[in-house]
Amino acid sequence: MNRVDTRMPGAMFLECTATGEEFEPEQLMGLSPAGKPLFARYDLGAIRDGFTPAALAGRPPTLWRYREVLPVRDPGRCVSLGEGFTPLVESPRLARGMGVGRLWIKDEGQNPTGSFKDRGLCMAVSRAWELGAADLAIPSAGNAAGSAAAYGAAAGLPVHVVVPHDTPVPILAEIRALGADLQLLDGLISDCGAVVRERCDRDGWWDLSTLKEPYRVEGKKTMGYELYEQLDGRLPDAIVYPTGGGTGLIGMWKAFAEMEVLGWIGSARPRMFAVQSTGCAPMVRAWEEGREEAVPWEDAVTYAAGLRVPGAVGDFLILRALRESGGGAVAVPDAGMRRWVDTVGAATGIFAAPEGGATAAAVPRLREMGLIGAGDEVVLFNTGSGLKYVGMEPEGGRG
Repeated sequence: MNRVDTRMPGAMFLECTATGEEFEPEQLMGLSPAGKPLFARYDLGAIRDGFTPAALAGRPPTLWRYREVLPVRDPGRCVSLGEGFTPLVESPRLARGMGVGRLWIKDEGQNPTGSFKDRGLCMAVSRAWELGAADLAIPSAGNAAGSAAAYGAAAGLPVHVVVPHDTPVPILAEIRALGADLQLLDGLISDCGAVVRERCDRDGWWDLSTLKEPYRVEGKKTMGYELYEQLDGRLPDAIVYPTGGGTGLIGMWKAFAEMEVLGWIGSARPRMFAVQSTGCAPMVRAWEEGREEAVPWEDAVTYAAGLRVPGAVGDFLILRALRESGGGAVAVPDAGMRRWVDTVGAATGIFAAPEGGATAAAVPRLREMGLIGAGDEVVLFNTGSGLKYVGMEPEGGRG
């Protein structure tokens, strides 16, 4: 385990994303009293002159390079396995095939446990450790549980995970190898969440559920800062993101707002696109119906475990980002995302998770809808390694 050794200022306060009410940050706090996610807010004016793109030169290539806008104060509590600063791979062949100007894949499968969940869980575990949490708990569709187990092990904290019975076998093996307390449940992630809430209330575990604590989103937002650096001081025209709980999409939108205050960018933003499975598409339905919140999806079914999220506590934040950016939401069938896993692999050498295949499958549809243009520069997010899904196939196989 590596620990960052440079002092960090931490957040000024926590803010309710619905009411704007502010709270003292140096306490373990989940949702706001309004039952909504909290955001960590920083004194961006105070750090603006010193925290510049030029100041990042020579810093370690991990997400902790953005320490001025991260919440952990004590460097001894920064639990790091080398997460972040994942490759941004350009594919001219995919760009030509999809009819766009330039196309990049942000390959989050190269994080320590093979998924983007490492960004959020390294931050949540670090901050929970710093604030005195003793036992950590998380419901998951798979990857978040493996990540929580890894960072809990690195910090020396017990981790309790509850996942569905049909979680991919490689992820179950990972969870067990990393020493977490594993419970398998016949149900969806929402059912797992109910079990975790009951045990947290009864046994004093600290709940690391998506957006039900303030710090996973802080780790995920670093994807936005990285895009700016890796694209040499610009942002793309469009970001296509696989959306279950939506923490990464929400986090990047938060990052872009911070970057504007810091003077890194102007008011222009990428168009943000959420991609879901046709078997579980609550955000797509809410976006199409013009709703500000999403009704939970009944009978959610998809082999892309990260997209099998029937309801998200941050639904209103996801929909707000889609609309404010001029983006949108689209659903793709499982067989289609499976075919695109192979297409992406053959064109780029990246073995994408089904969720990554979903983003590629979405681009032709978004072109047909007129939401992505022929000259656009597009970034797709592959959120995990395809190795973690070996043996999993959609209904009907490869289609």
